[in-house]
Formats: sequence, C-alpha cells, structure tokens
Amino acid sequence: MKNSEYKYGGVLMTKPYYCKDKSILVHADTFEFLSKMKSESMDMIFADPPYFLSNGGISNSGGKVVSVDKGDWDKVGSLEEKHEFNRKWIRLAKQVLKPNGSIWISGSFHNIYSVGMALEQEGFKILNNITWQKTNPAPNLSCRYFTHSTETILWARKNNKTARHYYNYDLMKELNDGKQMKDVWTGSLTKQSEKWAGKHPTQKPEYLLERIILASTQENDYILDPFVGSGTTGVVAKRLARRFIGIDSKKDYLKIAKARLEREIKQEDI
Repeated sequence: MKNSEYKYGGVLMTKPYYCKDKSILVHADTFEFLSKMKSESMDMIFADPPYFLSNGGISNSGGKVVSVDKGDWDKVGSLEEKHEFNRKWIRLAKQVLKPNGSIWISGSFHNIYSVGMALEQEGFKILNNITWQKTNPAPNLSCRYFTHSTETILWARKNNKTARHYYNYDLMKELNDGKQMKDVWTGSLTKQSEKWAGKHPTQKPEYLLERIILASTQENDYILDPFVGSGTTGVVAKRLARRFIGIDSKKDYLKIAKARLEREIKQEDI
C-alpha cells in the first residue's frame, strides 16, 4: 500500500476528507467511489438522493416565499434521465451491500416512484413502504393542492431466497409501547438545534435515522450513506456505535458533516 493510500471498509482510497473513531467522510463523485468499493462490504445503506425539485418553483421557509432551487445536483433534464440516475446508483449500491444487508431510501413523490421501480429492476425486494408524517409541514402557498406533509422511505433487501435481512423486532415493539410498530412514523421536521453547523436544504432529523439504524443494524456494523449531505446518518451511527462511511461531492456539505461528527465525538469523550 502506498503512503498516499488509505483502506477503510474494504475500499482503497486516497486520504479521505475526514476519518476519526470509525467514521469517515469522502469527497468524491458517488458513482465513481461506489464502483471502487469492495463488493458485499456494507451491512446497511441509507440514501437521501436528490429529489429533483429544482425546477424554478417556490416554497415556504420560516413564513417567507423562497426558491426551491437547491443547486445543479438537484436538477434533471427529463424523466428518462432521472430514472437512469436512480438505476445507476442503486445498481452500484447493490454491489457493495452484504448478502443479508438492507437499504433505506427516502424521497418525496417527485422521485420515490422512480426509486421504487429502480429497486425492483435492479434486483431488490421492497420490505416496507414507510410513510413519514411531518407534524409541522410548510403550508401550501398556491392553495390549489393539499399540504405536502409526508415523505416516503423505502426499505429493501436483495431479492433472492437466501437473503436474511436483520430486523430488531423486539426493540421496535418495545419502543412502541409493546405493540408492533407500524409503517407510519410521525414526527417533526429537523429541529433548529440540529442545524447549528450550517445550512443544508434537505437535512433529516436525527430521530428518524436513529429508528432506521436501530431497526436494521447491530453494533459495529458498517453503514454507508452515498449522499451524506449534512451528516445526520454519520452522527447517529457514531452515537449508536456503528462504523460509518459517507460520500458527497460538495465540500460545503462535508464541512457541516465533519463539524457535527466532531462534536458528537467530543460529547462521547465527556
């Protein structure tokens, strides 16, 4: 191994953007990095891919009208281009997922139907269709539609007879007052106290990732986030004693993720 190379989670790479206490952030193109990773090396993948909402529309933020344009990474030219994007990254993700591993993908109606079709086309079996119901959604400014108050999270595993995904049924039941946990999860949008490190347009709340990680992984498992953004997956993975790899092509977002991981590590040391 060359001095400039580094190995983590079964992948050989140049020095990562950040690496500390079993958590790593990589500044790279997701497609390129996934193609270099060791096959069947990850226990779980959580992905919050682009929703492709940046089409010149408007939304509500803090009672103000704002543009929904998030950047070039959230734009797509056609339906075919969007679906090929989803098929490509899901195909690569499948290669790095262990035989008994599972994948979670979040999205709104703008993208989730393509994601679901892509999962089936690439050889996955969808286990659950989780509806995340937001208690405090932004109002619909046009007053011509119902308020968009939900997102979907698809949970899937490889579609073969020998696959045995992990599900912590007893814990989920315990967390739900002794009753089987249903596929509708209710909670607020990301709290301001979780956004201290910087602004990210689609930051997910920590409670959401906590439930996902507890439900489908065990301590020291490897978790991958191919669109890591503000780093919520990594923060919660660290808190729950899992190993983590996060990829993003935007350094501004990686700075946020790094700051959040650093604070999580300091709090653990205390």
